[in-house]
Amino acid sequence: MASELCKTISEAKLERHKNLFLNYRNLHHFPLELLKDEGLQYLERLYMKRNSLTTLPENLAQKLPNLVELYLHSNNIVVVPEAIGSLVKLQFLDLSDNALEIVCPEIGRLRSLRHLRLANNQLKYLPAVPPVCIVEVGDLRELQTLDISTNRLITLPERLHMCLSLQYLTADRNHLWYVPRHLCQLPSLNELSMAGNRLAFLPLDLGRSRELQYVYVDNNIHLKGLPSYLYNKVIGCSGCGSPIQVSEVKLLSFSSGQLTVFLPAEVKSIGTETDHVLPLQELAMRTLYNTYYRFLKDLNFLTPISLPKSLLELLHCPLGHCHRCSQPMFTIVYPKLFPLRETPMAGLHQG
Repeated sequence: MASELCKTISEAKLERHKNLFLNYRNLHHFPLELLKDEGLQYLERLYMKRNSLTTLPENLAQKLPNLVELYLHSNNIVVVPEAIGSLVKLQFLDLSDNALEIVCPEIGRLRSLRHLRLANNQLKYLPAVPPVCIVEVGDLRELQTLDISTNRLITLPERLHMCLSLQYLTADRNHLWYVPRHLCQLPSLNELSMAGNRLAFLPLDLGRSRELQYVYVDNNIHLKGLPSYLYNKVIGCSGCGSPIQVSEVKLLSFSSGQLTVFLPAEVKSIGTETDHVLPLQELAMRTLYNTYYRFLKDLNFLTPISLPKSLLELLHCPLGHCHRCSQPMFTIVYPKLFPLRETPMAGLHQG
């Protein structure tokens, strides 16, 4: 087997192959033949699926500088070295079905990355410290696909909305209990899948973007209703099960028939059609938003002393927009519930 492996790699070097297939080789270590001398300078795609690798070499980028696609599906990789951030031409990275507990921040330096697959690992969180990391994906401006399904994630990163090219986000089968409101700002997002989590509510603006056409939230047993903007989208949702325990969260809720829906923590009051005067805080927030954001397109001029940090964050991203007048909502909402059974595509994407 070793001699055959050496022969395969030698031929690839000699003939300047762009593709190298080393799947199902029972490899426990990265082949030294790949790293000898100048390495494989012309290699663009390396397939090493279904082996027993536990780590990657530190000089990978130096020996394979033109690598565009790296497939490491189904190994036993625990740690990804910092040096992977030097693969500046990498567009596709598949690390699914490994033993990852932590993703190194240096992955965030892969500025050409378009597809990142981290499914079926043991990730409990995605680091959010400098330098830019997988969750600080504002620098991954070319990223189109992110698959982090079947991990142990409790939350998604707030800065995920900075990945402006993201089209497909899959976070099924984690421990997520809410969807970051900032995801509503992703301009290219076409499909969002968060099935099999612990979602209790969805952002009120989810679905407001015309680009977002597919939202899969089936098998979230605490989820009882959907935002009105999702009414004409392709959706999946179980909408069944016992009510969420809110003793610690203390979320506001509203009821419709036998359904009780819990609202985001920022909501301070629930409005009705008979209200004639908005709370002063809500009026102030709307005035700031309409005056400054509409004309200056920039809220950075507001100093930290101007408003509390929580209110500054709300100004950048409202809780939602009223389904009647389209006004932004910051501390008060006028909820309108569309139970799944009344939506036109209720039966899609079940299971």
